[in-house]
Amino acid sequence: MYKCFLFLPSPLAFALVSEDVKKEARQSKNLEKSDISKKNDIDLKEIVFVIQSQSNSFHVKKAEQLKQSILKQSADLTQEMPTVLLLHQLAQQEGAWTILPLLPHFSVTYSRNSSWIFFCEEDTRIQIVQLLETLRRYDPSKEWFLGKALHDEESTIIHHYAFSENPTVFKYPDLAAGWALSIPLVNKLTKRLKSESLKSDFTIDLKHEIALYIWDGGDGLPLTPVPEFCTDIVGSSCATSFQSSLPLCGNPVKKEDIFVAVKTCKKFHGDRIPIVKQTWAGQAGHLEYYSDYADNSIPTVDLGIPNTDRGHCGKTFAILERFLNHSHDKIPWLVIVDDDTLISISRLRHLLSCYDTREPVFLGERYGYGLGTGGYSYVTGGGGMVFSKEAIRRLLASKCRCYSNDAPDDMVLGMCFSGLGIPVTHSPLFHQARPVDYPKDYLSHQVPVSFHKHWNIDPVKVYFTWLAPDEEDRARQQSRRGLREEL
Repeated sequence: MYKCFLFLPSPLAFALVSEDVKKEARQSKNLEKSDISKKNDIDLKEIVFVIQSQSNSFHVKKAEQLKQSILKQSADLTQEMPTVLLLHQLAQQEGAWTILPLLPHFSVTYSRNSSWIFFCEEDTRIQIVQLLETLRRYDPSKEWFLGKALHDEESTIIHHYAFSENPTVFKYPDLAAGWALSIPLVNKLTKRLKSESLKSDFTIDLKHEIALYIWDGGDGLPLTPVPEFCTDIVGSSCATSFQSSLPLCGNPVKKEDIFVAVKTCKKFHGDRIPIVKQTWAGQAGHLEYYSDYADNSIPTVDLGIPNTDRGHCGKTFAILERFLNHSHDKIPWLVIVDDDTLISISRLRHLLSCYDTREPVFLGERYGYGLGTGGYSYVTGGGGMVFSKEAIRRLLASKCRCYSNDAPDDMVLGMCFSGLGIPVTHSPLFHQARPVDYPKDYLSHQVPVSFHKHWNIDPVKVYFTWLAPDEEDRARQQSRRGLREEL
């Protein structure tokens, strides 16, 4: 076959040879894939789906919809149905959302008849046929940690500056694309969890911390990147994708229905407050600046609480009491932010349309403290803390208060709400750090609501790049792409 082409010196001949070689390579690869799939053949009943759900009614509804989608696709394949679990129903313990405390339960309950535990978020979209084909490439009798790989572009405070010499070397999963653990790995991790308690006091970035635990300082397993686990739909081969639009349930909440409280102090009046006014303050229907000094030019409200460097618990509780007891009786939402928080009020209005003000809602970016040994979850303050009036009413009725004015307000609030049985509602659209502290690939499938800190950035530029209102978004769509690359 190839000899006849040796007498054809034209470029066409070489192109034909090249195409034949490529075709044979593809066929060989497909046969190899097919052989692997047959060898690792699994049925749907061997996959345990875990939807990382939350107990708030809006999130329960979304998780149930995903569960029904999985079960319907499975029924269409006329296979035995898989197990589909909702995370918030699995355990009443506070730390269930951190996954690791649940691994012993998965090991005991599912190790005999299952091959994979597949985790996904409420907005993950799953193509069951493609997922089956993808998992069949991996031998389920071996240890596997599968996911869409993210990495830090530079060392970051939210990961305690891990791998500072070369942050790109450590890969961790984008939870939105789904991720999977083989049962042998679940069993191995369970043994480790039983022999040594979880070391970290704080849970800050779940996806990174799970990967660190599994990697175990190099003695464990790194993440295996799976191209079929997607966030964008990049082709028919994607087994998963992610719905990245901003949630909207009916009309956006009116701006007059949100009261915004900015925590500040005299030493930051001159540099931080002007940035608030240049960026997002104009979107707010009700806004007050709370300080340790009354400055009529801003104006600020002196709450009578001295400024402290450590924490602002006294100030925050004074804001909560003022909101509940002074002339804001018809406003259903309170948002408390720092003076160096950048936030999109217009996007927050869209997001809050999905939450019931009759429920006690405590919303923001969720962190955890001491969750391996009881502990509690809390909303980290820098990204913004959102309260329904009902949550504030129950909190203040409980008499749970600061143990000192300079206690960390976000952690005390988390402790109080945990004691009341009111869970934190997590949204990854709130951010405790700057855009540069997150992987570009992670932010690319978000419509962020907030960022925090002005360190080594132009905060006005960051606001108009990432958080500008929807009307401005459309006008700036092209320029934002270029600016994001710069940032």
